[in-house]
Amino acid sequence: MRHALFAVLGVIAVLTAAPIAIAVPAYAVDDIEGADAPDLTVVKAKIEAKDYKGALADLRDLAQDTQQADVYNLLGFTLRKTGDYQTSLTYYTKALELQPDHKAAHEYLGELYVETGDMAKANEQLASLQKLCPAGCEELSDLKQAIDTKVTK
Repeated sequence: MRHALFAVLGVIAVLTAAPIAIAVPAYAVDDIEGADAPDLTVVKAKIEAKDYKGALADLRDLAQDTQQADVYNLLGFTLRKTGDYQTSLTYYTKALELQPDHKAAHEYLGELYVETGDMAKANEQLASLQKLCPAGCEELSDLKQAIDTKVTK
């Protein structure tokens, strides 16, 4: 009788714990912020020097080790600058999945849409930035300028 009781209690414990284990998503990798964020100083210097190939290699290495919005955003930027628009779009999208309020990702995604002629989507990114920066910000100004320049050409 005691063995049957332990068996029933064991089944109840497993059935109770299983949904909890299944329902809890793993956020640890996606929640990298602050001190855990990778140092992007060298990558940004390479981008500034228009060494996109070098920056791309560094960023791909970083992306293998971490899922972080800044890394994905810069991957998107670098790929866009090399003309790989489709892969660039993928990385901007991932950056915004990880951090929906990432202003630079909204700006750069909007600029991608400007460069590919999708002005409706560029304006959607502009609207997102207007919500994120009601008092204005550099990303909003830069995207607005890119849209205005494209429209007047």
